[in-house]
Amino acid sequence: MNRNMKLTRITTPLIAAAFGAMTAFSATAQDLTTLGAEAAANAAGTIPAWTGDVLKAPAGAKPGILYPDPYAAEKPTLVITAANAEEHKAQLSAGQMATLKKYPSYRINVYPTHRTGVFPKGYFDETKANAGKAKLSDSGNGVLGVTGGLPFPTPKNGSEAIWNALTRYRGETYATDNVQLAVTRGGEYTPVRFQYLLDFNFAALNKKPAERADNLLFYFLQRIVAPARLAGSVLLVHEPLDQTKVFRSAWTYNPGQRRVRQAPNVAYDNPGTAADGLRTNDDFGIYNGATDRYDFELVGKKEIYIPYNSYKLSSGVKLEDVTRAGHLNPELVRHELHRVWVVDSKLKKGTSHLYARRTYYLDEDTWAPVLVDKYDGRGELFRTGELHSIQLWDVPMYYGTIEVHSDLQSGRYLALGVRTGDDKMYAPSKLTAADFTPASLRESGVR
Repeated sequence: MNRNMKLTRITTPLIAAAFGAMTAFSATAQDLTTLGAEAAANAAGTIPAWTGDVLKAPAGAKPGILYPDPYAAEKPTLVITAANAEEHKAQLSAGQMATLKKYPSYRINVYPTHRTGVFPKGYFDETKANAGKAKLSDSGNGVLGVTGGLPFPTPKNGSEAIWNALTRYRGETYATDNVQLAVTRGGEYTPVRFQYLLDFNFAALNKKPAERADNLLFYFLQRIVAPARLAGSVLLVHEPLDQTKVFRSAWTYNPGQRRVRQAPNVAYDNPGTAADGLRTNDDFGIYNGATDRYDFELVGKKEIYIPYNSYKLSSGVKLEDVTRAGHLNPELVRHELHRVWVVDSKLKKGTSHLYARRTYYLDEDTWAPVLVDKYDGRGELFRTGELHSIQLWDVPMYYGTIEVHSDLQSGRYLALGVRTGDDKMYAPSKLTAADFTPASLRESGVR
């Protein structure tokens, strides 16, 4: 057994709901990993046991930049198209089914499952130490009692599950380059190049627990590098844990005006940066920000095909190879069968949002939100989201690379996090909190 894996024995009831057949995570005792996943293989043997082994770097790897596909020789074991989608409906999300029906060119290539999600030993240790300490704030919109690790490995409700996704380990202090593509119905786009700088506070192992600021999740700085008409624009965000206690602070720098302004609208369903209205601010990362406008229901667990080990899509690709009209290039997209937590969220009475309901699918091994179905006020499926990830064996960390937000009504989609050539994927940095202040924002935009 890998030293990072701790098996515990618990009993958890399955929440009944109308989401199709759920897997056998029920009233019988289960052996769990430190992060609350079922360590054993599934009954069919199509999902292997979790071992906690860290991947070894293939030849040609450039840690922080290029992560070659360790499974490049594998071939799909199943190809799902509109013609056979109904046969596999039980292992698909509503959004995947709708996409298959809308686009005859779309298909889901299913590969053998590899449970590669592994994290630093310190993260596992802090998670073990959290037992009995973590709790939700009175409003349910924040986490109290812990400053790191996973707060709720065995969640009792939807709020605890969604906070696992929001606080999951996503690295420490680093820079990353990427391209965003707002793709038209015909497949055209104008690339928008970004640089992100991030400094995580919660769960960051480069900061001792006593050094982690109170009620702070992370600092985030986004700089637009191209095209020229947008270059130099900067967004700075201070992300708190409980946003009913202290709301998100955000500022923007406009190079034309050379002024820093507060940006209170960088939240909820206001439009995301340069996204042509294809995502909301809280769509970024599949979900981020305040949780106070929704009620979250923990539906249960399910085995479905999800984007996983997306190395072919995430390292050294050409932009023209990534996109197709309506969806990503299926030849580059890898799906595997995994167990996910299903969390259904519905808009609270008296609040407003573009999405009246969102259903999230959270990978059991990493707590990453890998899929989301988004519904409008009429109850119609409106948009979908998917997060493609790879294992960074040098950190180690399961890391979100490309995320896609698709509008089923307009036929357009947004792809974020595309990386080509020598774009930095995860470049550790020695930035500090002083580099993420409004006073430093002007210098950041002028570079």
